[in-house]
This record gives sequence, structure tokens and C-alpha cells, in this order.
Amino acid sequence: MKTIAEISITPNRTILNGDTISTANIAGLYREFVGDYPKFFKMDSLCKLGFIGSELLLKGINAEEKENAAIILFNRNGSLITDRNYQKTITDDNYFPSPALFVYTLANIVTGEIAIRNKIYGESSFYVLNNQDMDLMNDIINNTYLTSSPTFILTGWVDFDDEHNYEAKLKLVTK
Repeated sequence: MKTIAEISITPNRTILNGDTISTANIAGLYREFVGDYPKFFKMDSLCKLGFIGSELLLKGINAEEKENAAIILFNRNGSLITDRNYQKTITDDNYFPSPALFVYTLANIVTGEIAIRNKIYGESSFYVLNNQDMDLMNDIINNTYLTSSPTFILTGWVDFDDEHNYEAKLKLVTK
């Protein structure tokens, strides 16, 4: 596989293709580099993290190339932070389950948000693993090339524990 572009986002900095481009938090990155997708502020934190990473990586890629791309993401916690927040709306004395939170209780929603925004029609998968098992992750990515013919794959690790502990290591790869 050949890496076309890569990004790393942590609470301390954002590195795009080896260069630090910002020290802003996720919302600050959105305001600085995207700013034109009002739905961003309705997303849960995991979606925001994956979304902003994908926006920075996909900038400059034309629509035709995106159409047949694939999205394969991984993490350790699924949508646990949102699951916990949703659980609070159910167990609260004023029982009122939040439909705004419920939609984000599936980790694969981040791949859907990215696909919708970028009109990506290829495979879209989200895997929850015990750790960043690079061999397993590469096997999954390579199998995608065997079973379909994406122009490229947006892939990587997107995990969100809380506002002070999150990480996105995403890349665009081709065969």
C-alpha cells in the first residue's frame, strides 16, 4: 500500500503530512479549516474527530476520485462516551431518552457522516478492536482491495475518551 496523505490529531496538536498545522482543539480545527458544515455541531465527539480529520485529508481530492473510495476506521472504545451520555438520559429521574444522542450510539455513524459529506459510495466499515493491531488492520485494508476496487481508502484509528484524551491517526492509501 502507498500512503497518499496522513494526519494525526491529539489534544496537543494536529500534524498533516509531517507538518504541525494547528494546536487548536477539535472545534477550533473546524472553525479554522472547514467552517461550512453546520451539522458538525450536532455530531458527537467521535464523529467530530473523524470528520475533521477526513476533511483535512480529502481537501483537494476531486469528486470523481472520492465516489469509489472506501472508508475503513478502527478504535478501541466504539461510541462508549456517547453511549454513557445516552444512558444518563434514560436513567435520569426525568426519563427522556435523547434522540439527538441515540443516533450516535453506533461507532459507524462517523463513516456515514464522512461518506455523506464527500459523496463516497464505496465500502464503509468501522471495527472496534482491543488495541491498534496494525497487522490485523492492514489485513482488513488489503482484503478490501481484494474484494472491491476503491480508488483509495480513508483509513486509520479514531478514538475519543474525553476532551483531554483523544486520537485520530488517519491516512489515505492506494494499492
